[in-house]
Amino acid sequence: MRLLPWTGAEGKPCYLVGDGTGPVSRLADTVESVQLDMADSLLGHAADLLTDSGATPAQLRFLLARMSEALTDVRRIAESRGASHPVLFPARDDSDPRDQKCVATPNTRRN
Repeated sequence: MRLLPWTGAEGKPCYLVGDGTGPVSRLADTVESVQLDMADSLLGHAADLLTDSGATPAQLRFLLARMSEALTDVRRIAESRGASHPVLFPARDDSDPRDQKCVATPNTRRN
């Protein structure tokens, strides 16, 4: 099951059940790509605006509103991708931190 990058009725999460190869999956991939590109562009704009001593409060509020929207999109993409891929956590080994390794943990911890 995949969390889609848009909401359904009443702003509720929208999910797709399938193998990830259909037209809705491809559309979701495209939407996610556009959202990530927009967030990247916004970061560049933010860097420029934040170094501009003449930036107005209205410009900064507008920037903050767009960044909030972009962060919401990016978080949703991360949640969607995190649900479909194992999460990596460092294995606990207190003897020597250089010996730590990562383990995949979809549901249960494996070494």
